[in-house]
Amino acid sequence: MILPIVAYGHPVLRKMCEDITPEYPKLQELLANMWETMYASSGVGLAAPQINRPIRLFVVDSEQIINSLDEEERAEYPGDNGVKQVFINAHIVETAGDEWAYNEGCLSIPKVREDVYRPESLRLRYVDENFQPREQTFTGITARVIFHEYDHIDGKLFIDHLKPLKRRMIKGKLEDIVKGKVSVDYKMVFHK
Repeated sequence: MILPIVAYGHPVLRKMCEDITPEYPKLQELLANMWETMYASSGVGLAAPQINRPIRLFVVDSEQIINSLDEEERAEYPGDNGVKQVFINAHIVETAGDEWAYNEGCLSIPKVREDVYRPESLRLRYVDENFQPREQTFTGITARVIFHEYDHIDGKLFIDHLKPLKRRMIKGKLEDIVKGKVSVDYKMVFHK
């Protein structure tokens, strides 16, 4: 089932999310719905707060991006073949490398894209959809997508990484989103 995406301005997007247990109600159904929602919205990642659930859960399919690159572009991200994964109860162990810019957008903040600086890699501790513990290092675009989704479960948004001048420049667009004055080809929920 395709779920509505929570729009910028909704308080759930600013909550520090809670870890869950294997007994979380209808988890497998929720995961299936998150994948379906992400693809229907043309996303490459989706965090639970974006579907109005304040839990530490997100899905990522960075293979879409990597597979869309030509050979020369792909060479810019050595060792990054992309992932299609579920991340539950994720916690960053460490980050490494120089910060680099990449133009990010967000399903909860439609029609806004800006360059965001993030480290080259991160080491993440999490459990998969079967609650098997994992610890893995991610680099390149995959790390970028994971950083973005991870921010969501910590109550942060990509616009929080922008300089004050950039934030002022997009203020009108953000206010329009809060008011529901945005047109997208997926269902959204606006905070009243």
